[in-house]
This record gives sequence, structure tokens and C-alpha cells, in this order.
Amino acid sequence: MKSVWSPTLAWFLAVVAAVLLAVAAPTESSVMGRLPNVQARQLDEQPLALPEGLGADRTLALISFHRDHRPAVDSWINGLQLGGDASVRWLRMLVVNDPGDAAERGVIETRLRERYAQEKAAVVPVFTDRAAFARSTGLSGVDHPHVVVLNRRGEVLARVEGPFDAEKARALRATLGE
Repeated sequence: MKSVWSPTLAWFLAVVAAVLLAVAAPTESSVMGRLPNVQARQLDEQPLALPEGLGADRTLALISFHRDHRPAVDSWINGLQLGGDASVRWLRMLVVNDPGDAAERGVIETRLRERYAQEKAAVVPVFTDRAAFARSTGLSGVDHPHVVVLNRRGEVLARVEGPFDAEKARALRATLGE
């Protein structure tokens, strides 16, 4: 006579495994990344709590980690014609390794204020660990600038890296328009 418990136990274990896998499966935000919670200050001295302070359902963030990323970021501003497009909420985010000293941060902010005096968008220096910021946001690293679409919760909805590319721009625009 066959045991009734073997098939029943097998089905029970299969259901438990399926439930555990469903709970443990990564969410879209954990796969794409999430902007860390940061207290920043725009170069115009306005405080900005990220991501809560993002002013739109979808915000385009141009993220750079080094001074030499500026031409690539500028190529996105020009390529997407962000200077004349009020329909897109965007900001330039400069991720700087935190010197750990308020006076040094002030010196860096003063230098950035001079460098970006003519900028039309919000320029937000973020003082933190660059590598940790990149990991949290789901970026591939700090060697290239990144352009990301964020929602109000700071979840990354789309991301690209490097200089302007028309095909990548279409994908970003589509995500911004959703």
C-alpha cells in the first residue's frame, strides 16, 4: 500500500518554496536602484531633502562624480534641449566625496557656485561617499556620468550612462512621459 503522505508532503513543500521565492524576489526598485535619503543644499542656498524634495512625479537627474564629466552632462542638457523645455523637471546632481568638515564643504560649494553661475537648472551638490551613492542608486560606478529618471520616492525608473545618445534619449523621454 502506498503512503498518502509522500505526495501531500511534496505538494506542501512545493507551495512553501513558491511562497518563499515570491517574498524573496527582488522588487523593481531594488533591481533598478533607489536614490539614498540625503539632506542637500542647492547652490542657490535652498535646502533640498532627497528624494522627498523632488518636485515632480518624474524628475530627470543628471549625475556626475568628477569635474571631467561636465562635457558629457552638458551634451545631455543640449541634446534633450532642457534649457528651453519647462515640461521636464530636471536637476544637475554633483556627487562629491564628503570631506567631513563643514568649512571644507563650504569651500567646495563656493567653487561650484562660481563654476555653475550661469546654470539654468537646480545644481545640487551631494556630499557623501561616491561609491556607496552609486551602489544605492543602481549605477554601474563613478567613472561615467549617469542620467536617471526618478519618481517622488527616489526609485530609479530609467538610467543611462555616458554622453548624449539619441536612442537613449528617446527611452528617457518615454519614461518621463509615462
